[in-house]
Amino acid sequence: MSDNILDKSDSSGPEMSVEGRLSFDMKKMFFLSLGIAVFLLVYLAPQLPDAIDPMGEHFALSKQAKGALAVFLLAGIWWVFEVVPIGVTSITIGVLQILFMIRPAKETFEDFMDPSVMFIFASIVIGLVFTKTGLTKRLAYKMLNVVGEKTSMIYLGCFVVTAALSHIMAHTAVAATVYPLLLTIYSLYSDDVNEKTQFGKGLFMGMAYVAGAGSIITLLGAARGAVALGFYKDIVDKDISFFTLSYYMFPIGWIMVFILWGFFMVFFKPEKKTVPGLREKVKYLSSKMGPITQKEIVAALIVGVCILIMSLRSFVPILQPIDKTALILISTILFFVLGILDLDDLEAVPWNIILLFAGAMSIGFCLWDTGAANWMAVNWLTMFKNAPSFVFIMGIAFFVMMMTNFIMNVAAIAIVLPVALVIAPYLNVAPEVILFASLVTSGMPFLLLVGAAPNAIAYDSKQFTTGEFFKAGVPASIILMIVTGIAVLVIWPMMGMPISLN
Repeated sequence: MSDNILDKSDSSGPEMSVEGRLSFDMKKMFFLSLGIAVFLLVYLAPQLPDAIDPMGEHFALSKQAKGALAVFLLAGIWWVFEVVPIGVTSITIGVLQILFMIRPAKETFEDFMDPSVMFIFASIVIGLVFTKTGLTKRLAYKMLNVVGEKTSMIYLGCFVVTAALSHIMAHTAVAATVYPLLLTIYSLYSDDVNEKTQFGKGLFMGMAYVAGAGSIITLLGAARGAVALGFYKDIVDKDISFFTLSYYMFPIGWIMVFILWGFFMVFFKPEKKTVPGLREKVKYLSSKMGPITQKEIVAALIVGVCILIMSLRSFVPILQPIDKTALILISTILFFVLGILDLDDLEAVPWNIILLFAGAMSIGFCLWDTGAANWMAVNWLTMFKNAPSFVFIMGIAFFVMMMTNFIMNVAAIAIVLPVALVIAPYLNVAPEVILFASLVTSGMPFLLLVGAAPNAIAYDSKQFTTGEFFKAGVPASIILMIVTGIAVLVIWPMMGMPISLN
C-alpha cells in the first residue's frame, strides 16, 4: 500500500489521506487561524486615533485603511509560516481587498500585472535561458576552477560575483542569472540536488542577501535609489549625483558582503570543508561541453544588449522615458522568436514566485492608496521627534527595514522619506544622513521572501522554508542595523558626510 501514499513533504495546509479523507497539519491550521483572527480583530476594531505630524497635519485611519492593515498582518503571518503556498496567500490578499470593500477589483488586480511583476517574470526567463543553453554550466565551471575546492571559498566566490553584478544590473536580474549557476554548483556538492543541506541553505540564502548588499552601491542595482533621490530633490532642493551615492554606499555595501560571508560560514557552516576532486571534475565536465554554441552566443548577446541599454537609461536622455520592464521583456520575446525557448519552457516558469510578488505589489499599493502607510509612518516617526539625533536616524532606518520586508522598497522609501525629511530639521539632523541610512536598510530585507525578488528566487531552490529564512533574517537584520549605526557615527563623517545641520 506504500506506493499509494502521497508525498506530503512540499504540500501546505490540508492534505488527502490514502482513504481520500482530509487530514490536517495542526501547526499550519493554528497559524492559518491566527492570521484570520488577527485580520478580524484589526478590521472590526474601533476607530483608532489620528496620526499627527510635527506640522500639525492629521492623518486619519479610515475603515478602508484599517482593512488594509488587517490584510497586511494576515499576509505577513501566512507568508512567514507558509500555511498555504505563498502564491495562494497573494491571491488571498486580492480577494480580501474586494470582499471587504477595501479597494475596487479593477485597482486590486491591476497591481498583479504591475510593471515590477513583469520585470521579475522577464528576469526569471533569462535564468531559464542561461540554464537551457548551457551558459550557466560554463560560467559555474569557470568560477569553480578559480575558487577551488574549499566550500568557504565557493561561498565567497559566489557572493562576490553576485554583489559585483548588482552594481551594473538590477539585483532581480542578477539573482535570476546567478540562481541556475548556483544550482549547477550545488549539484557538484551533493549527489541529490533535492537534498537539503547547510551548504545549500547558505548558498542560496546568501545569494539573495548579498544581491541586496551589492544593489545599494549604484543607481543601476534597483529603482529605489532613483526614487529616493527624486524625493530628496523635491523636498530639500538639492541634487545627489550618481557618483556621490556610490562614494558613500560602496564601503557599506562591501562591508555587508564580507560580514554576510562570515555570517553564513557560522550559521550555515557547510558539512564538508572541501569537495575533493572538484577541480578535476569541473575540468572534465567543461571539456565535455565542447565549444560554445550558436544559441549560447545569441542568448548572451540578447541579455548583454538589454542590460547595456537599461544601464544607459541613467545617462542617455532619449532612453529615460522607456520603462526598463519593456526593455527586458524584449529579451523574452526574442528568445521565443529565435527558437531558444518554446511552450514547454513557458510552462516551466515558477508561477508561485510570480504570484508572490504580484500579491506583494497589491498589498503595498493598498497600504499607500488607503493612507494606512502614511498613518503608520507618521505614528512611528513622531515617537522620535524629541529623541537624540542618532536615535531618530536609527528609528527611521529600522522602520524602513521593517516596511521593505512587507512591501516593495520603492514604496517604503516613498512612505517614510518625505515624513522623515520634514521632521529632521527640528532635531538638527542633516537630510543626507536620513537619505543614505534609509537606502541602506531598504536594500536588504532579510526577513520575508516578499521583501525582494532575489529572496523569492532563492526560495525556488527548495533548500529552505519561509520560517528558516525568517529565523536567519533576525540576526542578519540586527547586524545590518549595527553596520548602519557605525556608518552614521563613524564611517560617513570620516568620508565628509554632514550628520547635523550645524
